[in-house]
Amino acid sequence: MTSFMAELIGTMILIIFGGGVVAGVVLDKSKAQNSGWIVISMGWGFAVAFAVYIVGRYSGAHINPAVTIGLASIGEFPWAKVPMYITAQMLGAFLGGVIVYLHYLPHWAATKEKDAKLAVFSTAPAINNPIANLLSEIIGTGVLVFGLLGIGANEFSKGLNPLIVGFFIVAIGLSLGGTTGYAINPARDLGPRIAHFLLPIAGKRDSDWSYAWIPVVGPILGGVGGAMIYKVICL
Repeated sequence: MTSFMAELIGTMILIIFGGGVVAGVVLDKSKAQNSGWIVISMGWGFAVAFAVYIVGRYSGAHINPAVTIGLASIGEFPWAKVPMYITAQMLGAFLGGVIVYLHYLPHWAATKEKDAKLAVFSTAPAINNPIANLLSEIIGTGVLVFGLLGIGANEFSKGLNPLIVGFFIVAIGLSLGGTTGYAINPARDLGPRIAHFLLPIAGKRDSDWSYAWIPVVGPILGGVGGAMIYKVICL
């Protein structure tokens, strides 16, 4: 498997499980409806862990442009490969959104809440405050990239690293996700948001493009910041 296909498939798996758990919790007539934030946080954590298990050996399983750019900013990843990785991640996230749409096909018409339908594909702030929302995404992604570098520097039992990373994502979701839904990943938000825009989802609202820049810019700034701080303190 090429690194391009690995990043595409890994990010697609991330969205199938991550977007899928949100759909299960928020869409009407789902058996998982109203099961709550802990279920969503666990779903995203396992989504990351299993994506890393599946494709990590081929590409390092960045599955996140903020991780790719953050690593490149401190010399831990070649800049020449950044555009290819990000392209693969965006395509994978878009395809993952399409698959979630198809899986929950009868639930779109059954769900009256338009915001709930959009939430399956993309994040939104609990309180709409662009500066605070941007800061939340910067902090969350900074913690993510700093933590990933720290976790990667430790010796664990063979094969345990992806699971540790998954539980780290759960911790971020539970502790820092309540403000913006913790995109912490430009592809995770923008790819499925484009899918929401293009797909014939019954009774959907607009795709909230006025907010869409925050879960792209914030994670990139946070990813670079987290990597830089780790380099200064730990390398």
